[in-house]
Amino acid sequence: MPPSFLLDLTHTSHTRARTGVQRVARSIAAALGERARPITHDPYFGAWRDLQDWERDNLAATAPARKRGARWPLAARLRGYLGRAGADGTLAGAAAGEAGLLVPEIFSPSVAAALPPLLAQVRGPRVALFHDAIALQLPELTPAKSVARFPAYLRELLAFDGIAAVSEDSRRALVDYWDWLGVSSPPPVAAVPLGIDLPAAAGPAPAGKNPPVVLCVASLEGRKNHTELLDACEQLWAGGSRFELRLVGLAQRETGQAALEKIEELRRAGRPIRYDGPVDDATLAAAYRECAFTVYPSLLEGFGLPVLESLSHGRPCICAGHGALGEAARGGGCLALESTDAAGLTTAIGSLLGPGERLASLGAAARARRFRTWADYGRELSEWASTLPQGS
Repeated sequence: MPPSFLLDLTHTSHTRARTGVQRVARSIAAALGERARPITHDPYFGAWRDLQDWERDNLAATAPARKRGARWPLAARLRGYLGRAGADGTLAGAAAGEAGLLVPEIFSPSVAAALPPLLAQVRGPRVALFHDAIALQLPELTPAKSVARFPAYLRELLAFDGIAAVSEDSRRALVDYWDWLGVSSPPPVAAVPLGIDLPAAAGPAPAGKNPPVVLCVASLEGRKNHTELLDACEQLWAGGSRFELRLVGLAQRETGQAALEKIEELRRAGRPIRYDGPVDDATLAAAYRECAFTVYPSLLEGFGLPVLESLSHGRPCICAGHGALGEAARGGGCLALESTDAAGLTTAIGSLLGPGERLASLGAAARARRFRTWADYGRELSEWASTLPQGS
């Protein structure tokens, strides 16, 4: 019998943002179904508790948010304060009826402080997802608050029975960091690659789309490397290439401001560029269907969900050929680059816009691939977790 889990959705249940970690957390909740009991740490109540209706509504919401931050309405805060007198710091029924704990989010210091009593309460296995170590690998392109937080977070992961890394590259990054710290007996770390939602059908790009649409689905932040992509597109437009660049993703102002300014500069110059910001799932699926191919110029990823989503729609993707992105590209359908600088992106995009069979060949390779679904992921994660020692 696969284990059931208390599922910590403290951040995801308080935001309607749909960036990477939030999409993963929502998808895991759906994949585990009745085997997941979503919970949150309520800082106003001072305890862990089950989700309330308004928090479940956040999970189910399809309209995208313009901000990533968690939001606690005044009524929820007041309920927490008023109920605090009766709180005993435990989650009713956890010890008796739950098999384990699953934490898919990059948890905050306040959640970290509340985890020890919960970890002691559940029977195990106690599992955390590990997404990436980018805050330490590319600190200059990461919000300063995340960089400062990350060393403590990586130590806090040692309290779990096992860590499910989202890719082999992420697994190595975590193991190497713990080795560097001199940790003698870390918990096991397994690479359990994420799943994706499969589209209803994956066909070739619509014929006669003129100019063709080149799509980029990525949060606007420093490491996603939009400025190099925009410079590459400007070189192609200046050279006479005809295409529209469509950008989809939530902007992170601290590290994405340069890209936002470049987008406005290109718009004022009359270049065919469209920035949609965050969109709902239906709009995103339509964007994939309407494009000729996608570009994911990111410098470093823990997994690279948009690459596999593009391929599952039958659309080739230009991306880096190293790290987790190289793992995603390995099965075919990608134009994998040694460097995603402006020069490399200019050549790659130009090669797929030009005459020849390269675009068609990559599209056929993408449509021939088979992809892991979230149901596959939930099954593999549960099977691996059941092999871990019980929490103690």
